[in-house]
Amino acid sequence: MDTHSNILKYKHLGIYTQNENVVYMREDCHVCISEGFEALTRIRISNANTSIVASLNVLNSDILLPNEIGLSDAAAKKLNVSPNDTLYVSHLEPIESLSHVRAKIYNKKLDYKAYNNIITDIVEGDYSNIHLSAFITACAGDRMDIDEISDLTKAMIASGKQLNWNKDIVVDKHCIGGLPGNRTTPLVVAIVAAYGLTMPKTSSRAITSPAGTADTMEVLTNVTLSSEEIKTVVEKEGGCFVWGGTAQLSPADDVLIKIEKALDIDSEGQLIASVLSKKAAAGSTHVVIDIPVGETAKVRSTEMAEKLKNHMETVGKAVGLNVKVVSTDGTQPVGRGIGPTLEAIDILKVLKNEADAPKDLTERALLLAAELLELSGKVENGKGQETAHKILKSGKAYEKFIAICKAQGQFSKPVLAPYKIEIKAEKSGVLQRIDNRKIAKLAKLSGAPQSISAGILLNIHLGEQVEEGQLLYTIYAESKGELNYALEYKNNHNDIITII
Repeated sequence: MDTHSNILKYKHLGIYTQNENVVYMREDCHVCISEGFEALTRIRISNANTSIVASLNVLNSDILLPNEIGLSDAAAKKLNVSPNDTLYVSHLEPIESLSHVRAKIYNKKLDYKAYNNIITDIVEGDYSNIHLSAFITACAGDRMDIDEISDLTKAMIASGKQLNWNKDIVVDKHCIGGLPGNRTTPLVVAIVAAYGLTMPKTSSRAITSPAGTADTMEVLTNVTLSSEEIKTVVEKEGGCFVWGGTAQLSPADDVLIKIEKALDIDSEGQLIASVLSKKAAAGSTHVVIDIPVGETAKVRSTEMAEKLKNHMETVGKAVGLNVKVVSTDGTQPVGRGIGPTLEAIDILKVLKNEADAPKDLTERALLLAAELLELSGKVENGKGQETAHKILKSGKAYEKFIAICKAQGQFSKPVLAPYKIEIKAEKSGVLQRIDNRKIAKLAKLSGAPQSISAGILLNIHLGEQVEEGQLLYTIYAESKGELNYALEYKNNHNDIITII
């Protein structure tokens, strides 16, 4: 590279682009002209210490001078640049792993080496969102066999840090998702850690839902902890509930999840690799997977659940995990709250054994805690439910929950959004159906999860007799505009709740 002709001065623009590295240059910039750069070209940006790959956006305004260069916030952070720093610009060398992505697009089988090359380049930041989208799409639709899923999982584990707890048994659980309000994880962690098992729980933020476990727990405590901070909390309390993004456990997964969210798709192979790579990297040995099954859940049939179960257990064995898959009812939301704060309220009601605690959430959490206790071998088969129930009813699970929150930095009480509207039944009858996807979308339109106190508070369950004028659910929002968006969607979709 001719560093004299390819030098530009950095100017801060303050543009947020999620994880995407974007570089901004004037169309009459001498580097653009001499190198033949066009909009969306992938180019390498370097300083004295490091370099990144970024997509070029070309400007024809006075935001930049011809000798200046701008970066998205994500790119500037990775390069650790300050205004007026000197940056060097060059053509990007060919990304060899893209040949594997192209092969997968044509449905070719890839091996571990190919997946490892792809994942390494993703973690290095060499893939644009277009490349990431192509890779995710090429793997979707049942296009990966069991060997490929195992190889992708191993590559994702190898791409980041791996925690080691120096214990023979480290337990974990995961729910495949697609079921609004299914916030069992914090309850299971509290019960299992109160029993004395080690459960370092890392969770994702919402992908296509109104709240992920990390979003809900962030209402109550700090979830953004480093690997060292996670170890400190777990050594003290036996468990944690943290966001996996900052711990650098399977970092490729955090990049892929953002693109999957934008595409609104879940690839079965990448779903398995995502879940199990995080579990293995977190140092888990025994994992219970919850698969809710229902016509509007992610997994819609028992046949699909059985296939996923077999794949999960086989891939788990391949990466050294003892995995047990449990199928649960996925026909309706779990608990009453849908959205971070509303789900946090549900969790506290269950832990405090309050009279109006959602019974279905309590029962599901006890089931999964029992499965984990028995899978660990520390509790006799058939005794898990009784053991879990005693821990919850005694208040020990609540004490452990608060202790973990405080070890993570704080315990905060949830506060509801200021705007709400009650939706009441327009006729009498029996509640026949709740569309999980549409009620989740309604919660998202109200602002969840970005607006943490927004969402839906359900007042009914399937099979119940409903009278005309009875309260069905309440929509909460942090602004009148978001409340109106949600209400407009509700008015255009009368099949969110079906009463016959």
